[in-house]
Amino acid sequence: MKIPFDPRRRRAVVNPDGTMSIVDHLYELRTRILWSLLAIVLAAVIGFFWYNHSMLGLRPSGELLRGPYCELPESARAEITRTGECRLLATGVFDQFNLRVKVAFATGVLLACPVWLYQVWSFIVPALHRKEKRYTLAFVTMGGVLFLSGAILGYFMIANAFRFLLTVGNETQVTALQGADYFSFVLSVMAIFGVSFELPLFIIALNLVGVLPYAKLKKWRRGLLMSMFIVAAFISQSGDPLTMLVLGLALAVLLELSIQFCRIREKIKRRNAAGSDVFDGELDDEAASPTPSAPQPIGASAGASSGTVGNTAPIGQPEKVTRTSIPRSGFDDVL
Repeated sequence: MKIPFDPRRRRAVVNPDGTMSIVDHLYELRTRILWSLLAIVLAAVIGFFWYNHSMLGLRPSGELLRGPYCELPESARAEITRTGECRLLATGVFDQFNLRVKVAFATGVLLACPVWLYQVWSFIVPALHRKEKRYTLAFVTMGGVLFLSGAILGYFMIANAFRFLLTVGNETQVTALQGADYFSFVLSVMAIFGVSFELPLFIIALNLVGVLPYAKLKKWRRGLLMSMFIVAAFISQSGDPLTMLVLGLALAVLLELSIQFCRIREKIKRRNAAGSDVFDGELDDEAASPTPSAPQPIGASAGASSGTVGNTAPIGQPEKVTRTSIPRSGFDDVL
């Protein structure tokens, strides 16, 4: 008997407790990557058209990207065209087409950042609790805003870096940049700034999963803050001190904000857990239950209420039994 094909059979099966097998993880990762690539390709088509055409009141992306170079003084850059228009140099047959495809792909990554950020979050979601899954919209929104903010900051840092680097010795030489090298430099700096600004979300995601609690962040705070400036010095493509300082300060501020978010989140979580335990009259899952008390002999409660302690024997020795006389009147009343 032929079993009909069920497209849901290939999907990863998530257990009620959120655990998944290695094969299910691989299927899930493959699905997320394919959706992300599809969104990037569709956005790259828009970026390919935007390269030479205005969109939504914005100048063409090619014109925007060559802006930092064209804003230099005319004495600092070479005049390639007869009319004196600012252009970049192309020396190969396929340089212009390859450059347009590269810019279109980078634009697609930038425009599709909400989609692939959502896919990244969806891959982490099975390890989270039900309340933490509600952060999906906030995660995608903040991730897109941070990525765009980092890319824009990198763009302005490039403009400031060019004013310093390409005007230092313009009295003796003129700069004539190739389009492929220039655009690769600009796009790499913008990508580095954009990805670096995702650091807070990465730390918060690890804290939500439970891998990176606030206690460790507090212990490693000084080392992490120092590492932000070291990382900024290594990943800065321009090499000028201003760009490294601005990137290091931005990463340090974002790191501190993410640490404070983790602190407030864990504090609220502990407060809510303590309030629910008091309200429900239940103990925490990790708290030990009280040991049941041993049965007390007859007359022990009266002695405890009067403040006297009954006869107790050490461990391993028999307890001495004392015979007490019962009044006759009380015995008659019992009968």
